[in-house]
Amino acid sequence: MTVVDAFREAAAGHARCVWLDGGGAREWSSDQSLLGVLEPDDVSLTYSAATGEVTRHVDGTAEVVGTDVFEVLADEMAAGSRRDQWFGYVGYACRPDLPAHPAGPTDVPDAVWMRPSRTRLFQHRSDVSPAGRGNVHSGGDIPTPLSTFPRLTGETPARYADAFARVQEQLRAGNTYEVNLTYRLDAESALDPVAAYLRLRELNPAPYAGFLQHDVPGARGWLLSSSPERYALVTRAEDGSRVIETKPIKGTTPRGATPAEDDELRRRLAAEPKFRAENLMITDLLRNDLAMVCELGTVEVPSLLAVESYPSVHQLVSTVRGRLRDDVSTVGALRELFPAGSMTGAPKLRTMQVIADVEATPRAAYAGAFGWICADGRADLGVVIRTLTTTGPTEDEDRWPYRLGTGGGITVQSDVDEEHAESRWKAERLLGSLLSDPSAT
Repeated sequence: MTVVDAFREAAAGHARCVWLDGGGAREWSSDQSLLGVLEPDDVSLTYSAATGEVTRHVDGTAEVVGTDVFEVLADEMAAGSRRDQWFGYVGYACRPDLPAHPAGPTDVPDAVWMRPSRTRLFQHRSDVSPAGRGNVHSGGDIPTPLSTFPRLTGETPARYADAFARVQEQLRAGNTYEVNLTYRLDAESALDPVAAYLRLRELNPAPYAGFLQHDVPGARGWLLSSSPERYALVTRAEDGSRVIETKPIKGTTPRGATPAEDDELRRRLAAEPKFRAENLMITDLLRNDLAMVCELGTVEVPSLLAVESYPSVHQLVSTVRGRLRDDVSTVGALRELFPAGSMTGAPKLRTMQVIADVEATPRAAYAGAFGWICADGRADLGVVIRTLTTTGPTEDEDRWPYRLGTGGGITVQSDVDEEHAESRWKAERLLGSLLSDPSAT
């Protein structure tokens, strides 16, 4: 049975399932991906920032068990086996001590975590493209350019322009140095989440690709990820210590239609002062975040301002790494870093206050983290970007409403029309995956 066949079977036969579809990009999976399914007596957790309640779901029951999803998840791990594996996401509003709009009634839960009793590893084909795995670009064939996808054109909307202007006021007042300004888009499709995800993984392969289904009354949510960005990877070193690594992305350009155009876009990205400044600010923020949880003197930046290439974009990526202190749990470290600095701006707290003031809608799962945590201290999560979510079909059950977030980093050098245009083409492949007619892409 192929992984796609097993995925279809799992999603059809189980209300709760997950596919971490890394295709070789994840350190823990090598060239494998992981499919997990939950039986009725398996545990899942959901969180509502609006009510401040963490709910435990098992055997058809739902019990409120806490107010902080990170704390409840850590408690569940402490009470279980060191081999327990948890899969899920934490959305942008999952730290009660930080300012963020809670998910609304038409959003997926602010967090979903699942402990499947059945998991299965699948070997990926050896011909997965390097671009799909998120490797540094090394030339070769150019993927299908964005120009073949449905264009999101038109003037910059007044709502975005107003939010941009208010961000500029905060930047010029010195209250923040960079703000990740986002908004959401809604679309309907005849494709159910399984079909839409299989289309998405073909159109926009990414290292943090994955699918989550939590079809539970009162806490329904589907998440379809094609994220290129690492939130945090926690591994065990030979001496038993835990090493944490994050890879912030700041600076994005589309791929070119020809090899020459593609190389020129890549060169411009690497040299553009605005992009370099954005990336350096976020890298410095993450150095500070890691210093809060790592042993003194172990935080380093082994890669700074590297260009990584994906089927639709070139991106400017840095790597920050450190050795976790023994008195800091892995879940505690993930909480301290949350949300990703690349999705807030710098400084984090003040910038999140600005975001809460200027963004009209909640981010929900968007801008959070999605992946895998093991009770033995290892973890691997991506940032929730380039991701579709849905809470179920329309009343007539022949259409599915999908939601996605998009945006980018704003500095005093930013141009409103350029920033809005960038946010739109970041969303194009996601929306293209929802088209009913594959020939339309």
